Amino acid sequence: MSECPAWLQAALNDAAEGGGDLTVASLGSASLLGAGGLKLTSAAFENGGELDPSFTADEEDAVAPPLEWNQPPAGTMEMAIVVEDATAGGRCHWLVWGIAPQRGKLMEGEVPPRTGKNGAGNSDWLLPSVEGDEEHCFVFQLYALDAPLDLAPGASRKALVEAMQGHVVAVSLLTGTYAREQEIEDWDDIDVE
Repeated sequence: MSECPAWLQAALNDAAEGGGDLTVASLGSASLLGAGGLKLTSAAFENGGELDPSFTADEEDAVAPPLEWNQPPAGTMEMAIVVEDATAGGRCHWLVWGIAPQRGKLMEGEVPPRTGKNGAGNSDWLLPSVEGDEEHCFVFQLYALDAPLDLAPGASRKALVEAMQGHVVAVSLLTGTYAREQEIEDWDDIDVE
């Protein structure tokens, strides 16, 4: 596990453990975090809030959550999104790029313009699935870039990170937590008033 930079620890609050393995640890900095007022939000969960099961492997028809961002800083040529599980050593759940450099959003379940290979080796939203009852922290990272990316769909995280190196002008973070709901084994043990 890589050491998490102090600026990233502060931004992630309780989710700092494992933060050093996130893409933003190598591409971001304190001065880039929120530069130009860049902010990533979701109508489905608050920053640091719980992901609804409809975005996880707990639901049969699960999809990616909706995401929305404001106008990126001047000079932005393209935007990219990386979603990683800070609790699982930065396991990649989504790579998205080719996003127009303007205020915008991805609707719930929308297929983005260009996607790369996630931790399972496919280009879809990798549904969060955790073992046991440990809470995981998923970090949604929005990057504003000063150059368009010349990557074919299906590129690896390594290729995306290399292409973004030196071109990040701003980054915004949004975190969501997820823990598998415990199944009730004996309904007789439940007090109902």
